[in-house]
Amino acid sequence: QVQLVQSGGGLVQAGGSLRLSCTASGRIFDLYSMAWFRQVPGKNREFVGFISWNDDSTYYADSVNGRFTISRDYPENAMSLQMNSLKPEDTAVYYCANGRALVTYTSVYDSWGQGTQVTVSS
Repeated sequence: QVQLVQSGGGLVQAGGSLRLSCTASGRIFDLYSMAWFRQVPGKNREFVGFISWNDDSTYYADSVNGRFTISRDYPENAMSLQMNSLKPEDTAVYYCANGRALVTYTSVYDSWGQGTQVTVSS
C-alpha cells in the first residue's frame, strides 16, 4: 500500500498563488498515476490533473489548464501542485491520489492523501 501525506494549502486572495505537496511512502514502486482531485461540499470529487510517474507527462482539467502545474519533487517521492491565478471557484478540499491508470475518474485511484483546504477569497 502507498501512503500519501499532504502539506500546504490555506487562504489566499483571488489572483494569488498557493502550492500543495504530496509525499509518498510505503510501496513507492507502485506509484504510477499521481493525481490531484478537489471536492466541495455536496459535490462529487473533481479531477484536477495527473502526472505519470514513468515519464513525467501531465494532463489537466480544462478548468485549471494554464493556471495549475503538477511536478515531481526529486529525489523525494513527492509531487507538488502549483496553483496560480487562483479564483474563488477553486475553493475546495484538495486530495492527492495514486492510481493504476492515467485517467480522470476516481475509481482507479486506491491511495489517497488526507485532504487539505484551499480557500480563495474574492
